[in-house]
Amino acid sequence: MVGRYGISQRAYIGSFTAAGGAGILTAAVDADSGALTVLSATDTVADPSYLALSAAGDTLYAVSETSDGTVSAYRLDGDKLERAGRPVAVGGSAPTHLALHAGHVLTANYGSGSVSAVPVRSDGSLATTPSGVLAHTGAGPHPQRQQGPHAHQVLPDPSGRWVVSVDLGTDSVRVCELTAAGEPVLHREVALRPGSGPRHLAFHPRGDLAYVLNELAPTITICAWDAAGGALKPLGEAAVLPGPTDGDGEAFPSGIVVAPDGRFLWTATRGQDVISVLALEEEGARPRLTATVPCGGHWPRDLAVDPSGRFLYAANERSGDVTWFAVDPATGIPRRAGSIDAPAASCVIFG
Repeated sequence: MVGRYGISQRAYIGSFTAAGGAGILTAAVDADSGALTVLSATDTVADPSYLALSAAGDTLYAVSETSDGTVSAYRLDGDKLERAGRPVAVGGSAPTHLALHAGHVLTANYGSGSVSAVPVRSDGSLATTPSGVLAHTGAGPHPQRQQGPHAHQVLPDPSGRWVVSVDLGTDSVRVCELTAAGEPVLHREVALRPGSGPRHLAFHPRGDLAYVLNELAPTITICAWDAAGGALKPLGEAAVLPGPTDGDGEAFPSGIVVAPDGRFLWTATRGQDVISVLALEEEGARPRLTATVPCGGHWPRDLAVDPSGRFLYAANERSGDVTWFAVDPATGIPRRAGSIDAPAASCVIFG
């Protein structure tokens, strides 16, 4: 399946097996239409809610978002996944996100409010124990959601020197380094507005701005990013919804992605079940909400853009589907183009 825009791609879809998900789905991506075709599934670990692919594209890593949180490695055997070793306990509960950095898999452990580092061996398999665990501390004003730390995302910055972890429970972003021994250590903690509940962060492709999506308030926080000093500086907030929420008032932003060319930013909001389009004006420093469109299902947990920037994908957890959209190159507005069944879908990545 090769289109005029490039070679055939693969997409990998995570899901919650406890809610009826199939585990990890492997799908072909049509290069011309963005359409997905499911090729295989594996359910060898519980609740693989988030995935990451090695730089070489030959090993897939998955968290198990369970109370005794683990991470697993899979070798890609054609369109099938073969587990490379046993799941490795990360030393934290309910890992929700992971990323590869400096020869380690890093996990954000929501339940325990911590970040773990697990060394990656030369063959892509994982060491049997973490090389370090960084515990977050603190709390926020929300009486149910912020009684303690809840690390929700971990990712390297564009320079590859730093790691940032986004904590919903403490209303902060931590900038960390990985020591030579593979231990994550705190460089500085950056406070955001109390009660905002930061969930995920995305960098501008230029590398000097970051956008933090807040789950407990339908906003993004715009930040300047200084890679030389590992400094994140909040500049202001922008709305991701056009006004007061409708109905019962549920509005829980979940996913955020920036267009590869840096012109647009998209967010997903659960409850409202919409994708928001923000034009990145003034060289990205002023995101402006220009449109919202239905996400194609219910409870969009994750949002992904394909590497070309032409297609957007929503993992709709409660309706059990992944819906794809063709992006208007002039306005950034996505137009629904199709969907596949994916029960309890939680994330989409590309390889």
